[in-house]
Amino acid sequence: MKKSTSFLVVGIFVGALIFLGGYSYYMYKKTKFNPDKIVLKLGHSLDTGHPVHKAMEFMKMRLEKISNGQMTMEIYPSSVLGGETDCIKFLQYGVLAMTKTSAAAMENFIPEMSVFGLPYIFRDDEHAWKVFNGPIGKELLQSGESKFLKGLCYYDAGTRNFYTKSKPIRTPDDLKGLKIRVMKSQTAMDMVSAMGGSPTPIDWGELYSALAQGVVAGAENNPPSFTSNKHYEPCKHFTLDAHTRVPDILLISTKVWNKLSSQQQKWLQQAADESSLFERKLWKEKTIEALEKAKKEGVTIYKVDISLFAKKVEPMLENVKNPKVKALLKRIKEVK
Repeated sequence: MKKSTSFLVVGIFVGALIFLGGYSYYMYKKTKFNPDKIVLKLGHSLDTGHPVHKAMEFMKMRLEKISNGQMTMEIYPSSVLGGETDCIKFLQYGVLAMTKTSAAAMENFIPEMSVFGLPYIFRDDEHAWKVFNGPIGKELLQSGESKFLKGLCYYDAGTRNFYTKSKPIRTPDDLKGLKIRVMKSQTAMDMVSAMGGSPTPIDWGELYSALAQGVVAGAENNPPSFTSNKHYEPCKHFTLDAHTRVPDILLISTKVWNKLSSQQQKWLQQAADESSLFERKLWKEKTIEALEKAKKEGVTIYKVDISLFAKKVEPMLENVKNPKVKALLKRIKEVK
């Protein structure tokens, strides 16, 4: 039954690609002007105003420039090709070239990736990026290749914070009894539980209605995502507790990557790396703008004692069971 459902989903997706302009999942889009031009199809769930989408547009521009027009991308935002998990599976099937995902969603495919979802493991922004761009981060980008998933770079997704409809979160005790939306990540669920809340996994695209209808009392995310999706309309309390710093990851199907020449791979990797730097700068600007926007929309921003929240999750960090994750956590702490 599960196999039949999977094949049905893939069949629907392939049909969508045909409708969108070509059966080929990524490769040589035949045109009379350039019969061998490589077109990489990238699907993701973010809206077009999001900094990560802007970075992908920048990557497309740079890829065309670097390759002298031999390579380009078609970007499909706002979940038009499916949600985050759907797109990851499409990469595994080889019917989609690229996608963007949160590292939290990746833990369902690569368990050791859950280390990035652990709360308060980074000292600051500089420490986080030394990890992402250093040996640890690079190892994790390659760790999914056995699952047909290759990471190209990380995108800044800032810090995740709690926001709620009617009750402000000033201390962890304020989370008691509250249904808080989390990603479909066991680590995220464990974190909210450790703080006393009731974690409720809901797809990102369904969250606005879940908040509006009272299915959940709040959620947790970064400021740009909070404002770009108008979550300030149902939620008027935003708490700067910065519990996690989970990066986004740009993925490519190894079934696609391995068919590119070494030169084409270099072009794509260069464009991805440049887009990561572009996005980090843009992210800082958008975070400031997002908080100002939230205030104008009547949202109260709370600065809290982060140590109270960190203390609540200490047992969670001490009791990590996966030996690979435990070893990674130790290495992250040692990065200077």
